[in-house]
Amino acid sequence: MRYQLELTLRQAEGALARVLGAAERRGFRPLSVDGEAQPDGDRWHLRMTVEGDRADSALQSQLAKLYDCLAVEVSPCT
Repeated sequence: MRYQLELTLRQAEGALARVLGAAERRGFRPLSVDGEAQPDGDRWHLRMTVEGDRADSALQSQLAKLYDCLAVEVSPCT
């Protein structure tokens, strides 16, 4: 199943690598990644599409634990 993720990340070195790594370790394959810096310069807004057989709650709870992840929303792709 495919999922769309909306994340807010701290603009920190390695933050994107940690998000991608956490997704892959949980069995989700990133299909697309897009994002931009927020006007305040301290945060990124990231949109990511992933594919995997596991429940989206497994991915959402793991990403929420990352220090650099300030917010995460996961929804099924239609």
